[in-house]
Parts: sequence; C-alpha cells; structure tokens
Amino acid sequence: MPISAAPLVSESLTAAPLDEAERDRRAHVRPPDWKNPTPATLYDLVVIGGGTSGLVAAHTAAAQGVKVALIERRFLGGNCLNTGCVPSKALIRSSRLYAEMREAVQFGVQTPADIPVDFAMVMRHMRKVRARLSRSSSVQELLTAGIDVFFGQAQFTGPAALEVEGAALRFRKAVIATGARSDVPSIPGLEAAGFLTNEHVFNLVELPPRLLVIGGGPLGCEMAQAFCRFGSHTTIVQNWPLFLPKEERDAAQILSDAFARDGIEVRLNTEVVGVRVEGGQKLVDLLSDDYHSTIAVDEILTGTGRVPNVEGLNLKAAGVNFDDDRGVHVDDFMRTSNRQIYAAGDVCLEHKFDNTADASARIAVHNALRLSRRRFSKLTIPWCTYTDPEVAHVGMYVRQARERGIPVKTFTILMHDVDRAVVDGEEAGFVKIHVREGSDEILGAAIVARHAGEMINEITLAMVANVGLRGLSRVMHPYPTQAAAITKAADACERAYYRLPFWARLRRWLQRR
Repeated sequence: MPISAAPLVSESLTAAPLDEAERDRRAHVRPPDWKNPTPATLYDLVVIGGGTSGLVAAHTAAAQGVKVALIERRFLGGNCLNTGCVPSKALIRSSRLYAEMREAVQFGVQTPADIPVDFAMVMRHMRKVRARLSRSSSVQELLTAGIDVFFGQAQFTGPAALEVEGAALRFRKAVIATGARSDVPSIPGLEAAGFLTNEHVFNLVELPPRLLVIGGGPLGCEMAQAFCRFGSHTTIVQNWPLFLPKEERDAAQILSDAFARDGIEVRLNTEVVGVRVEGGQKLVDLLSDDYHSTIAVDEILTGTGRVPNVEGLNLKAAGVNFDDDRGVHVDDFMRTSNRQIYAAGDVCLEHKFDNTADASARIAVHNALRLSRRRFSKLTIPWCTYTDPEVAHVGMYVRQARERGIPVKTFTILMHDVDRAVVDGEEAGFVKIHVREGSDEILGAAIVARHAGEMINEITLAMVANVGLRGLSRVMHPYPTQAAAITKAADACERAYYRLPFWARLRRWLQRR
C-alpha cells in the first residue's frame, strides 16, 4: 500500500528525526544514491507500486523465472511498513505496557503511583522496529530476486507501455498496485489549522497534551486509545452512534466501555463543523443533534478512511477504467478493462487490509502469467482492529446472512467464562460463531478479546478447510488458553446436535455423506 503524501499537515510537524534507525530504514526502502537502471527491451511483468501488494506481486512473478520491473514513487514497503501496520502496532504495544504497569496492583504487584511516559523513547523504539522490518522490503531483496527497481512517477503512454523518469518501459503484462492514502474530511478551517494523518503522526517527537481524533474506524480507535494511554487528553469524535460501524453492535459497545475506562472522552453522533486557531491553540466546533460546543486541542488526527491512488498514472492512455472513489475497476480475476493490465491491493479493493493486498496480488500474478482463473470472491478474509480488547471478524455477519435468506444459529461464549481469560484479568469480550441453521457449517465469527487477532485464525482455517463447528470440538488445545472459548462454542454446538431427535440426527448425518 504505497504512501501518498496528504495535502496539508500540522505546522508543528517535521520529518521523522534522522537518527540511526531512520537512516537505516531509508537506506533499505529508497537508497539516497540510487540510480534507475537501463530498462530491458521488454518486461514480462511491470508492477507499479512498492507496497505490500506490489512487493508480493513482483516476488511472486520473479519466482516463476520471468523478467520483472517494479516502480515505486516514494518508499518501498508502502503504508504498512512506513506509516501503517508496523509503526502503529509498535506504539500500541508500548501503550498497552504502560496501561498494564498502572494496573499491576490487580495482580499483587506494587508499582509507583505515577509512572512517567518517555514518549521520545517510545518513538525511538518504533523507529528501530520499523527499520529492522524494512530489510524484507529493501531494494537489495528485490535485486537479489532479479527484479529491476525504478523510483519515480509511472505514467502509461499506451496499452502496453509506460514511462518513469524519462525512461520507457514496455511490458507483456502489468499490475497496478499504487495503494491508497488518507481521506481528509472537508471541514472549514482544518487546512489552515493543520492536522495529522497516519502518514505524519509517526513523525511526532512530543506527546500532544490534548488530541482530537476524527473518526471511529479502526485507525481512529487504535490511535485514540494508544495516545490516551501515553497521557494525552484524548477526545474521539464519531458521527455514528457507535464505533466501528461495520462490526456487530455488542462488539462496538464493549470497545466503547473500554474507552471509557481508559479515560477517552467520547463524542458519538457528533460532527466536526469547523476549526480555527486562537491564542496558539486549535478550537474545534462540534455539532451533536442541535447542540453546539467547542473544545480546545493541540493536535487533530483524522482517521475517516482511505481513497485510492489513481492520480498521475494516465490510466486513460492504457485503456483502464477507474474512478476517484472506487479506484481501478477490476473483475473477480483482478483484471482491468485492459486485458494486459491487472490491479491489486488498496487501489482497487473495498477492504483495504494488508492481508487482502497480499492475496489479491498473488491472484493477479497467477492469472496474468499462468492464464489461470483464480477468483478473489473465493477468499475467506479475516480482519482485526488492534484496540484493547481486539475486535476480529471473519465471514458473514448475521445481518448479511438474513439479507440472503440464510437461517442462522449463533453460539456465544463470554470470555469471563474462560479460565485463562480470568487468570489473565482479560475477561472483557466474547466469541461468537455463526452456523447455518440445521447444520454446523460455519458462516462467520466475531471475537472480542485481548488476543482476538490470533484466535480468529482457527475459525478461518476451519472455514477454508470446510470443517464444521462440531469438528472443532475434537481439536485439542493446551490448557489453559483463551482459545478454549472456541472449543466451548464447538461443544455447545455438539450438545445442540445430540438434543435433536434421533431421525433428525440421522438425516443430517446422511446429508453430510
């Protein structure tokens, strides 16, 4: 998911401190003395974009022995490495540790009453982690795989040709993987006041005393909780009645309760209608129903979604259909309107996740080079919001099943009934597994728990392997683990089966043969 600079940034920000870790990262993802190579006469595959989907596409193609070129406008690794998954999870881990130290007395451990936060050290740790992980996205890794690397803005000059930094590249097939950027809300005064996006918040060197987060999606929720735990007075504004509007309502409610315990000031059903600067501080005007209010903050972080990077590519010259909202138009095989050109990742997908970027890139390359017919719609896609507790989901929601006329039965296990969750003091949450009524076919699941992102994998594997929920009751787990909640749900499904009359059980058994 390649990076694209947001149009306007808080004036209080500069680039990330150029310490040893930052120099190391930049040397990996865009060496300062880099010179583009002389293009080959013809490439079997050209990949535009060096984020997750672009890197996966290039390496997948190179492993098949074909001639590959990769073009990146800014930094290899894209959003995930540089301004998304990696730095955000590093901050979340540090913030969770501070929260655990403050709550240590619950486990019989004495800690100082006031634990100071060294925010500069937290950010240095983040940069070290980011630099270390940048090695796998480096120019050297690409060169070792036999991939030609070009830095600069790519522009199509025809249906099978493009140009970068004055050099012409011809190709048999291409993959567009230019990713997405932060969607900046249109709010009067926001530009003049300055603001943060995920592309700049990781350059902070000082903790903002007062932070406003606009948006209750995954990014907004994760960063609001992390900065609050570091010590920022954090306010989150969401124009919906609950956070994470696409998730199940009780999942969002548990998260809302967790925010309240952390001390986040929550403004739901609220819209930011204006921003102005007075006396060196940012005054933000809010509207909730008919009630107007104003709060003073030091920084504003926007987290209202992402928009695809389609500008500057001259896609019309290539005969590729696109629009500014959906991005590049693709079919189920990741093919564009130009049969020689495919797309992958955030530039063309509704679900802008790192795992979907990876999977779609593999599909695009296999379909482009092997003339296979792999379908994106056949994927079983899990995702997770890394708040505390985490919120993970896979498959259908109940509302989706009902819209399709599919009868659903849900088995729910509360985490406070799971031994390990009680021992760990992590009782908030649940495991919900939805099955087709009259069978144990898993349609989907939602997990709210400290380790939901790890736990959802077992259910995803079961769905991909067509293992029913009753089958999971025969999967042994070490004791004690929080994943035992899945076994408890499977056991409940098994008990429900044996409560059926004999002939109903026999009929279901015969149907499965």
